[in-house]
Amino acid sequence: MMKRTVLFLITSALVLLLSCKEKEPGLQYYQTPRTYDIVSVEEPAEDAEVRNVIIMIGDGMGLEQVSCAWVLNHGKLNFDNFPVVGLSRTWCTDALITDSGAGGTAIAAGQKTAYNHVGTAADTTDLYSVLVKARELGKKTGVAVTCHFADATPCDFCCHNEYRYNQENLIADYVDCGVDYLAGGGTDWFTSVRRTDGRNIIEEMASAGYNVALTEEELLVAELPVIGILSPDNLPVAGERGDLFRNMVSRGLDLLSKGDNGFVMMIEGSCIDDWLHGNRIDLAMEELLDFDRTIGDVLEWAAADGHTLVVVTADHATGSLTLQDGNLEEGLIGVHFASEGHNGIAVPFYAFGPGSRAFGGIRENEDFGKLIDSFVK
Repeated sequence: MMKRTVLFLITSALVLLLSCKEKEPGLQYYQTPRTYDIVSVEEPAEDAEVRNVIIMIGDGMGLEQVSCAWVLNHGKLNFDNFPVVGLSRTWCTDALITDSGAGGTAIAAGQKTAYNHVGTAADTTDLYSVLVKARELGKKTGVAVTCHFADATPCDFCCHNEYRYNQENLIADYVDCGVDYLAGGGTDWFTSVRRTDGRNIIEEMASAGYNVALTEEELLVAELPVIGILSPDNLPVAGERGDLFRNMVSRGLDLLSKGDNGFVMMIEGSCIDDWLHGNRIDLAMEELLDFDRTIGDVLEWAAADGHTLVVVTADHATGSLTLQDGNLEEGLIGVHFASEGHNGIAVPFYAFGPGSRAFGGIRENEDFGKLIDSFVK
């Protein structure tokens, strides 16, 4: 037994040494310390009634990022469960390369808009997201994100402004947004830590009838309507927050599904994009892998429910990332970033559940948004 152990250790050391020698200069290499099994789910009947719609957005998540995550997890992702896959073009009305304001608004409201606009058209008139339509139909609505609430994507679904960095005004919009379940980060953005107008939006949310949760423990026992603001800025990075994001999503599903008329929920893996901007493949991939684990949870919930359409996409891709080296068996990737910004490459979208067959093909991001809207009845 001892001889076998020694031989294994010597062989492993030689493999590692050879792999190190073969690494290409100029590339970032990464292996995740945490791999996982993916879920196995049976898709509900295609012609079943759609009562709930779950929209999941991986910010900055292009095909290249998903490909890297697939290698890191040794050739398997929960994305593999989606029977319908397509491509979405992301350009906005005044730029070929979009941002999360315009890109997210097209998904949320089914209409392209100008760069930096959130919840407004190119002419600055308000655009109303699918969450507004759902509420008018008597459905519950929810948002769960890993970023702070002043970031573009949650604002695309809840707020209105022609400039995404008018963040004091955007945060104030949450008071009257009417969304039943809100979970994310950013207490600093609600108070004088970042505000210059003297308003305390946390107190205003409470006065508007929201149960305010400032810790995970408080969120997991709060009832609707609730806003969970669980960190001063973005949530802790994926490697440090444990199952916080997954628990936020799970709590949202539990609460929103108690309604009689169904619900619409937007879930964003927000910080994939942040670390791609920083060209940190390690932190970006851990965010994406946590997003994929969350997708697995959502798919299991949707499969058990039988009346939930799940759609996943990205607002744009970030970092001009290329996968240039690696080893699938070892879960090793070697990548190169060509920029710290967004790019104009089409991004993938995925669909699961009743109504999913309508989502195949190559589409504009606004068409993707219109398709989502068509299933909210």
